Parts: sequence; C-alpha cells; structure tokens
Amino acid sequence: MQNSRAAKTLATFGLLLALAGCGVRGAPSFILFGAYFPAWMFCALVGILGAIGVRVVVVAAELSDDPAFQLFVCVSAGLIIAAVAWLLWFGR
Repeated sequence: MQNSRAAKTLATFGLLLALAGCGVRGAPSFILFGAYFPAWMFCALVGILGAIGVRVVVVAAELSDDPAFQLFVCVSAGLIIAAVAWLLWFGR
C-alpha cells in the first residue's frame, strides 16, 4: 500500500515538474495564408529535409553498404538539425 502511494506522489511530482516550463505568453507561430502555423512545424520540416540531406550524403559517399544503423543515423541527424533550428530561431 505504501509503495503505491509513493509511486503516485512521485508521478504527480514528475508531471508538475514537466509542466513548469510552460509559459503564459503562448507558442511561437507564423501567419501563413491567413492562418497561424506553429513554429515547431517549420522546425520539423527543416529536420526532415536535413535527414534527407544526410541520407543523400551517406549514399553519395558510398557508406550505405552497412544498413545496421542507417535509420538511427538519419533520424538522429534530423532531430539534431530540428533542435538546432529551434534554438537558433526561437532560443531566448
């Protein structure tokens, strides 16, 4: 019984800690074609294009013969590129 209560308390504290970074001023967004688009969509698009670019470079360098970690490398590169784009455009 005590472990269950401690687990619930820890989970509640973790959720509250995760919400601590939320601000009141709203999410950054762009006005395109009369509608607001969240900025994370643009950063995700930049990350996807970056991952495709990394894949093209890997194939051009003939490093695609070893398929063990290709998906991991491309996804990781896309995430890094998207995070850097977010930090450069919206980092405060």
